[in-house]
Order: sequence, then C-alpha cells, then structure tokens
Amino acid sequence: MYTPERERELIELSKRLLGEPDRIKRADKEEARRYASILREVINYHDYKYYVQASPVVSDYEYDLLFKALKDIESRYPELITPDSPTQRVASEISGEFPTVRHYAPMLSLDNTYTEEELRDFDRRVRELVGLDEIEYSVEPKYDGAGIALVYRNDLFTRGATRGDGETGEDITPNLRTVRTIPLKADFSEFGIELIEIRGEVLINKEEFRKMNQERLDEGLPPFANPRNAAAGSIRLQNPKEVAKRRLEAVVYQVSYVEPESKHPPTHYESIKLLHELGFKTPFKDMKLCKGIEEVIDYCRQWESVREDYPYELDGMVVKVNNKEFYEVLGFTSHHPRWAIAFKFKPKQATTKLLKVVFQVGRVGTITPVGKLEPVQIGGVVVSSVSLFNEDFIKEKDIRVGDTVLIERAGEVIPYVVEVIKEARDGDEAPIEFPKNCPSCGSKLVKLPGEAAYRCINIACPAQVVLRLKHWGSREAMDIRGLGESTAKALYEKGLARDVGDLYYLKPLDLLKLPNFAEKSANNLYEAIQNSKNRGLDRVLYGLGIRYVGHTTAKKLSESVRDIWELAEMPAERLADIEGIGEIVANSIKEFFLREENLEVIRKLERAGVKLSRDVVKGEEPLKGMVFVFTGALECCSRERAGEIVESLGGLFSNSVSKKTTYLVVGKEPGRTKLSRAEQLGVKVITEEEFINMVSKYVDIEKEKRESGPGRLF
Repeated sequence: MYTPERERELIELSKRLLGEPDRIKRADKEEARRYASILREVINYHDYKYYVQASPVVSDYEYDLLFKALKDIESRYPELITPDSPTQRVASEISGEFPTVRHYAPMLSLDNTYTEEELRDFDRRVRELVGLDEIEYSVEPKYDGAGIALVYRNDLFTRGATRGDGETGEDITPNLRTVRTIPLKADFSEFGIELIEIRGEVLINKEEFRKMNQERLDEGLPPFANPRNAAAGSIRLQNPKEVAKRRLEAVVYQVSYVEPESKHPPTHYESIKLLHELGFKTPFKDMKLCKGIEEVIDYCRQWESVREDYPYELDGMVVKVNNKEFYEVLGFTSHHPRWAIAFKFKPKQATTKLLKVVFQVGRVGTITPVGKLEPVQIGGVVVSSVSLFNEDFIKEKDIRVGDTVLIERAGEVIPYVVEVIKEARDGDEAPIEFPKNCPSCGSKLVKLPGEAAYRCINIACPAQVVLRLKHWGSREAMDIRGLGESTAKALYEKGLARDVGDLYYLKPLDLLKLPNFAEKSANNLYEAIQNSKNRGLDRVLYGLGIRYVGHTTAKKLSESVRDIWELAEMPAERLADIEGIGEIVANSIKEFFLREENLEVIRKLERAGVKLSRDVVKGEEPLKGMVFVFTGALECCSRERAGEIVESLGGLFSNSVSKKTTYLVVGKEPGRTKLSRAEQLGVKVITEEEFINMVSKYVDIEKEKRESGPGRLF
C-alpha cells in the first residue's frame, strides 16, 4: 500500500524523471539499470492511481513520456527487462488453443436466492451447524463478469486462468497481463506468503461498455448483449494486443489458497483488506460486516435501490461467513460452499412475441433489420423494438416472425435478443427474408467481403443523407439544437442541404421554407448552426460519420494532429500506429479522405469558418483530482457541456456516484437514486449555483449561454 509519504516521493521522482530525458537516453548500462528500476516503480504507481483509484496525478502525456523512457532503456539493454516490467503487459499472438491448468482450490459456483426468506433459511442452517446464535457476515457487491483465478509466486504474477469447469481452467496469462488493474508484482512476501491463488472477475465499466457497443454498431457489428458476455469473449481472444484495446478491469474478491497455509488471513474481511492494501482493485470499500441476517438483508435492499448508479453491472450481493474457521465445519456440496450465498437482484429479462420485421437504412448505408415486439416491460422500461443487426445474426439464432423471444436490457444498452423460445412455436412462424434492394433509394444492395451487413453504396441515397445531417447536429457531434431527423428530412426534401457543408450557407429566409418554421424558429436554428462552428476538431471528426470513428477514436485522432488536413494526408501506416486505431480503422479513414466528395464537404466547412484545427489547452487545473456527477436538469448548460468544463479544468466527469465522487451537482428534478447513493456514501451535494461559482473564474458560462442563442442549452 502506498503511504502518503511514499506517494509524495513517487510524484517527486516522476517530476525529476520527466526533467531528465536526455540524461536517461545517454545513460550507460549501470545508470540505465537504476533508471529502469525507478521508472518501473513510478509507472506501476501511476497505473494504480489511474486504473484502480481513478485519480491520476500526472497527465496522459507525462505518463507516455515515462513509459517511453523505460521502453527506450529496455530496447538498448534487453537484459534489463524484468517479468514485472509495465512494458511486458502485452505479448505477441497466442498460437493455437489455450492450455488447460488445474486450480489450486476448486472454483465452485455460489448457491443463490431471490428472496429475503431464503436468506433467513441460509442463516438458520449456518447457525445450527456452527452452534451460534448470531453470525458475522461479510456482504459485498456481486459483479457480473467473467471469473478468473490469479496465481502469484514469490510476489510475481505467474498465471491467470478462466474458471473452466471449476477444477481446471484455460491458461490465459498473456491476456490477463494486459489488464491494468492486475498488478504484475505484489509484495505478498512481506506477509510471509510464498504462493497465493486469488479469485476475481474480469469486468467492463458500464460507460466503456456503452462506448464499445457504439463502436461495434459503427462498424456494422452486433453489440454485445451485456458487459459479462463482452468480458468473457475478450479474455479468450487469441491476440493480447486486441485484448488490451478492450479496456478490461479485474476485481478480486477471494483468497482461495495460500502457501504456507498458516499465513492464510483468518477472516474474509482481512483477506480483502490485504489485497486492497497491496494495490488490487477489490470490493473492500463497498463491503460491510453485518451482525446477523437482518442487517445483511437491509444492506442488500440498499444496494438494489442504487444498482443503476454503480459503474459496473451488478446482479446481486454476495453474503459470506466472515470467520474462515467455520468454513471446514460448514463444508461444501458438490456444487457450492455452504458458507456463502448470492442474493440476486430482479432480472432485466423478459419474453415477448416478435410481430414483424422492418428494414432501416443507416447513415453509412448499413441495412439493419428491426424487430417490432409486443410491448413488454424490462427493468422499468417498456420495450417494443429490438435490433436484429444483420442476416448472420438472424440465421445464427434462427429468428422467425411470430417467435417468442427472450429479450435482455443490461447496462442501459439497446434491447437484445438472447434466444428464441423454440418450444413455444406452433408452426405459424415465418422466415425473415432480406431485401435485395435499398428500401430508401431502390439501389441494389451489396455485401462486401468480410462483412456481415448488406449495404446501400449510393452516396446520394436520401435516407443516408438525412441521417448524416441528423448525426452532424447531434449533441455528441456539433450539438445543433433543432436539427433533428424531421428537420434534416425537410432540409433535404426542400433541396436546401445535400451535405453538412451546405448547412453553414443557409440564411434565416431559407429556413422559413421548412414546414412549421416561423421567424423565431428559423432564427434559432440559424444561430445554432453558426454557434456550432467552434465545437472542436474531435466533434467535427465524429460528426463527419467516418466509418469506425466513434467518440473515443475521434478524440484520439484530434489529439494526434494539428488540423484535419494533416489527418487527411497522414499515411495509413502512421494512422495505424496511433493507440487504439489499428489497420482496419486506419484504412477506413484513408478511404474517407481519398473520396473527392468528402474533401469538397470539408472545404465547404473551412470556407464557412468551421474550426478544423485542434485546441492546445494550457493553464490552471483547479479541479484536478475532483470527480463530479450531475443529476437533474441544469439551467446553465447541458450535462455534457458541464462535464466538458470539469475536464477542461483538470477534473473528472462521471455518470455514476461512487466513493470516488467529490461532488454531486443537483439541478431541477434530480434522480432519487443518485441522491440516495450520495447520502449513503457521504458524498458532498452542491447546487448548480455553487458549481457555477466554483468554475466562473475560469469559464464564462453566462457569456456562452448568451452566445448560444435563446432557449439554448449549449
């Protein structure tokens, strides 16, 4: 565990190393050995602050410089590379199948319950077996991810495996080494531990999961049904470099085996505390020691009420007898331990009937079949439509019109068909026939090699043009209020806009030609279009709708070039070298900029004064280390703009309240779950006015509001 004194030392060391790049490059072997040792420790510390605590103390750029310095030393002196070096996280491709390994202790499933009465029955059985009137339980969140077992020998991470059949699993060590919340070295020897096996779960943060699915949709791929499926599929990829791109995390929650046995922590709580102090990501801060089952039930109720605000998908709470001395008395069944049970939350699944299928044209020409359902409530939301993604997805699941289907809505993503209930078929179900021609323009559809989706490749296809205009005006892109799908369609049908560049040459008189537009609405849309000119290069790149370029990729690209023309001229090989881009995305970007019609749109934007260069931001970071969450409607601006302000001043913007949250900013009609979670965790709640006062010295919100036009949330 890093003491405050050691943290200060490591931060000072970081500054010193950043100030000595030339000296590090010129270092002889002995001096390089010393530098490498310090760099390893410093980088591991920054990984811990960033990935485990979510409170970085250096910028990404400074981190990259430190990492590059270590890589340079190791390239000059390969003999200085150590197994726990941060540079060794990503290995080359795995050849063939994963080898099978035996766990040191069986990875059994947990018995589970959905009712409080069954929890009381569990408690009664435990008390009877151990002969006590009251049991101390440890209660913690039950993460919905992929189970793993980690082995450390002599402090080094030596093996990572899947759960498998519980007795044996697949050795996926190279893939798990890429997960930044798994330390490559931990000081177990300080506690007399020579070998230890730890249980855990590989997870994907809900926000990262949302981004990942959006990127898959941009690529014409079906999204993952839930974070669990995404995590389980990711850790079994054959290329660790691809695994590293998936932004996986690991939470460890059980010490299952220790050598020597006498060093095994005596309670579950102490086990997790030990792992937490050694730098692992654990549920320690969300655990509670409960005296008796009624206290357990109360804590489970609290968590079920705030589960949606948690940054990870949870499917329940795990209740464990805290004292490990009782484990031998309580024993195991062939399936699960008798000293633990999972209290499962209400599921987010339901069955309903598929009534018909319609085919939609996307903004890049992808033809997507959409199933229309008998309306059904899932997780408090009425679902009446579900994407069926592509022909391959339909064939794989054998989906037919009239089928009864199981629908899941996990992680607040679009509903997903988990499976067809084939036992419910009565013979009236009909196969789904894919169209041969575009539903919008009638052009013949094509299916390119290596792709699952059919596409309309007519760039003038009306449906695509309308959706490109709508996408350009979306909040995540250029944020033009009033430019929704109906307005985009009217602009196209009236001949006023054939591409996004045309928008910036429209006058209020032109906009009066649109249905239901009066002088005020025309002026408002005109002002909104004009005010979007300075949104930033990343917004422009996302708004252009380049295939495979989502929010995250657009941001990475904008940080790598001075302006859009530098990006247009960049060779595909250099593009592919940008972190998180890769060959497929690089080729798509090159293809976009090679098309003359796209370059002409960019020239139109440039002539109109749309900013196509990157902002270089330098200045104070008064909110550094602070995490802000917003709830309710803000009067000053949109939540997204408030988040941008926080990040521009060095803070972090999150959608979920956690123990890391510094402030919950409350607007009009705030969400009860976020307020309840903040109260439970002791997070400070402030008003919108207090937030504005906090940032007004650095950002003129009132000026931005005035310039954004009447009634506009900039």
